Amino acid sequence: MNTTRAEPRNGFDRFFDISARGSTLSREIRGGLATFFTMAYIVVLNPLILGSGVDSTGGKLAIAAVASATALVAGVMTILMGVVARFPLALAAGLGVNALVAFEIAPHMTWADAMGLVVIEGVLIAVLVLTGLREAVFRAVPTQLKTAIGVGIGLFLALIGFVDAGFVRRVPDVAGTTVPVGLGIGGKLVSWPALAFGVGLLLTVVLVVRKVRGAILIGILVSTVLAIIIEAIAKAGPSSVDGKPNPKGWSLNVPVLPDKIIDKPDLSLFGHFNVLHSWQTAGVLIVIMFVFTLLITDFFDTMGTMVAVAQEGELLDEQGMPPRTREILLVDSVAAAAGGVASTSSNTSYIESASGVAEGARTGVASLVTGALFLVAMFFAPLVTVVPFEAASVALVVVGFLMMTVVRTIDWSDYEIALPAFLTIVLMPFTYSISNGIGAGVVSYVVIKVAAGKAREVHPLLYGVAVLFIVYFLRGPLELLF
Repeated sequence: MNTTRAEPRNGFDRFFDISARGSTLSREIRGGLATFFTMAYIVVLNPLILGSGVDSTGGKLAIAAVASATALVAGVMTILMGVVARFPLALAAGLGVNALVAFEIAPHMTWADAMGLVVIEGVLIAVLVLTGLREAVFRAVPTQLKTAIGVGIGLFLALIGFVDAGFVRRVPDVAGTTVPVGLGIGGKLVSWPALAFGVGLLLTVVLVVRKVRGAILIGILVSTVLAIIIEAIAKAGPSSVDGKPNPKGWSLNVPVLPDKIIDKPDLSLFGHFNVLHSWQTAGVLIVIMFVFTLLITDFFDTMGTMVAVAQEGELLDEQGMPPRTREILLVDSVAAAAGGVASTSSNTSYIESASGVAEGARTGVASLVTGALFLVAMFFAPLVTVVPFEAASVALVVVGFLMMTVVRTIDWSDYEIALPAFLTIVLMPFTYSISNGIGAGVVSYVVIKVAAGKAREVHPLLYGVAVLFIVYFLRGPLELLF
């Protein structure tokens, strides 16, 4: 952690530790903008995922209402993170968790019941924070394993960026296929969106190497402008037209200027949750398994995200802990419950916040900026759709590189920590899950230490965490059993 402290200029500076953390107001604003642009896609993507799900009664959520609620909860919770935790971390509906709610939980009950389980999960995590257990678990994780978590998330971010941009694609499951993913379409970059991404990435890399202020934000904006020009000329269109795939199209947002700029938000889904009814309709064991899965995912995803963002900003202390850890975790748990209350699924901390930190953000002021932009997005939702995945993904790839640089601090000659670190790092991108990587690292670390006759070197809490992760990895067979 940077120990150089500068004298605060005023009360605002003193409250947020802007000068003390070696930052400036302009850097915080720039960082907040970069974070928003790299995660604004969630306002569009979350409604598409939740809107695709059908509950046990055949009911569906209104896409416009989910979009408005997604922006509102993200805005309020991110601002709360800035004020309470004073940390540059943004929150929004969690990807992966929303798919779990839409396609696994909702079919067993009503949408109100499913969102009630999200509220229960958020409350349980808040209790764990207030009792100090969540922070204690994180302190029990070895420092080098925490470093590996940050590195793994960096690789995960880079993979997300390449996939979202269409630069890396899943290879169809056909006879003779030997690789799961490949370059572009059929091993070739033949789409206009790929060109926009490639040019934006090269530009951003050059700006980062030359240490240009605002390099990542400039890269996003220039890529967006280029994408708008390309679409105006080439008419690539969306990736799906009338249900038919268009592999050469834009992956989510088509970069065209909207017909209208302002749209009235629909907040009709707020308060549509039920915390008790699902226990009767779906059964106690099924509900417990769903809540457990949500809990484990949120519990450890946030820990990994928090340390990775702090690591990028050189804000970790000697024990590998970010400043105001308890406050960060508490706001995150409140956000999880708030997502259920608003029918947007569990809200969680976003690793895309690292793009803002890479732009210089070090305090909660950046979160205020990002949160305010989400609130504005409720009314200016059409403008949010102008920035395509291919432009925002530029930031994710570059940030992934920056986060990977600390891999050199892991002692690779000590296999007892190196192997768990390796599994943590590689399984995050390979399984598309932060929790899976953390779980593999913790379980393998405990097993290796016990096998080496060094069981006493393992913190007692880690044994409990390892058991929970084993249950988590075996949840498929357990669900079939119960």
